[in-house]
Amino acid sequence: MTRPTASLSLDLDNLWAYQMTHGDPGWEKLGSYLDEVVPIALDFLAARQLTVTFFVVGKDAAVEANRPVLSSIAGAGHEIGNHSFHHRPWLHQLSEADVWSELTDAEDAIADATGQRPRGFRGPGYSLSPATLRVLVQRGYAYDCSTLPTFIGPLARAYYFRSTRLEPGQNDERRLLFGSWTEGLRPLEPYRWSVGDSTVVEVPVTTFPLLRVPIHISYLLYLDGVHPQLASAYFRCALRTCALLGVGPSILLHPLDFLGVDDVASLEFFPGMGMSGAYKRERVGELIDLFSARFDVGGLGRHIERLGAADGPLLDGEESAPEPSVAAALRRLRGRWRRERSHA
Repeated sequence: MTRPTASLSLDLDNLWAYQMTHGDPGWEKLGSYLDEVVPIALDFLAARQLTVTFFVVGKDAAVEANRPVLSSIAGAGHEIGNHSFHHRPWLHQLSEADVWSELTDAEDAIADATGQRPRGFRGPGYSLSPATLRVLVQRGYAYDCSTLPTFIGPLARAYYFRSTRLEPGQNDERRLLFGSWTEGLRPLEPYRWSVGDSTVVEVPVTTFPLLRVPIHISYLLYLDGVHPQLASAYFRCALRTCALLGVGPSILLHPLDFLGVDDVASLEFFPGMGMSGAYKRERVGELIDLFSARFDVGGLGRHIERLGAADGPLLDGEESAPEPSVAAALRRLRGRWRRERSHA
C-alpha cells in the first residue's frame, strides 16, 4: 500500500538566535552549537533513511568556521532552505527593502557555505508579510512555509513575554510574535498566495485538523513533560486524523529537540529543556518513526512536487499580514471548517 506524501524539516536556529529573541546579554558573540547538533541530526536521519529540508540562518552561513558543518548537510543529500539572515522573528514588521536584504544576504551566504541556493523560505517565528511574499516572488522562490495555522499564538506570546528580559522598545518590536488567533483560519493543505500577477506556493506547518493545535516535535516534547504516553497518543491521533482528511503533514524539528539542559545549560528557560539530550533523542526517534510508518516522508521541495501544490487553493497575499481585518478573517473562516468536516 502506498503511503501518502508528507514532509519533515528542521529549522537550524542557533544558540545566539534563541538568546537574542529571549533578550539575553551577550548574544552578539554568536554562541553556537552547530558543530554538536548537526552531526547528531544527520546521524538520526541517516539511520532512518530520511532526506529532509534544513532551514539555515544566513548569519551562521557567513561565519567561516560554520561552513564545513553546514556543507555536510548538503553533502548528505538534504535540501537547504532560507531562514533569513538575522533570524528576527519580527521580520513581518520590516520594510520591503529590509526584507529584500534579509533574504538575498542569506541566499548568498548559504549558497557559498553549502553549494546550494535555496528555493524555499521559512520566516523565523512563523513570521510572514505581504512584503515577504513580494520578495519571494521577485527572487523566484518555489515555496514558502512560514505559516502555523493555530489559534494559540497569543497564548504562546504571553508565555514568551513572561520568560524574557526585554527593554520597552524590544517589547514593542516583538508585540506580534507568533501571530494572532486568526492564524488558525488558514488552510492546512498546501495552497498558493496571489502576489500581483504571480503566485507562490505555501506549505503550512501542520496543526491538528479541526482543533488547530500544534503537532510539531517541540510541542510534543512539551506534552511528554506532562506525560510521555500523552505525547505519543496525541501524535498518533493527529496523524490518523490527517490521513482521514487527506492532509499530508509537514512536521517541524528544531535543534533543541535533540539537545537537553545537560548540553546547553544557558537555554534552560526554553520549554522541554529539563530533559536530558539522550532522553529527547530517544523520544524524538519514537515520534518520527510513528510519522514515517504512516506517511512517505521527505523534504518540502519533494512534497510540493508530488502533491501538485501549484494547483491548490488561491489566497490573497495582501491578507497575509499578522493582524488581518475582521472581514478577511471571516472570509477565511467561511467554508474552512465545512470542508474539513465534510471529509471527517
